[in-house]
Amino acid sequence: MNTLLLDTVQWDLLIDGAANIAMASEPYSLAQDAASAVRTFQGECYYDTTLGVPYWANILGQAPPLSLIKSYIISAAMTVPDVVAAACFISSFTHRTVTGQVQVTNASGKIMTAGF
Repeated sequence: MNTLLLDTVQWDLLIDGAANIAMASEPYSLAQDAASAVRTFQGECYYDTTLGVPYWANILGQAPPLSLIKSYIISAAMTVPDVVAAACFISSFTHRTVTGQVQVTNASGKIMTAGF
């Protein structure tokens, strides 16, 4: 499945060589869509307010265990079509900033990684 290609630093649209909005195809598109799901705040999508991670309700301003944060991230990644498995790896949790990566697996067993 194709998706709009986003810059990995600014998380903004990119253009291709012909000045069109760039598209990402599989397998990268699956990893990017999972990263987008993880970056979505629960309630942010007006068409389905259950999507996303409950950052406001259960994470920000609190001190949840990393295992809970990981479970929310995995749940969000699993909402992406064609993702059959997901894993979350936290690389840093300093000054209230969490960084890491989510690894998603498609039906053919290919594993893709996206940072957050």
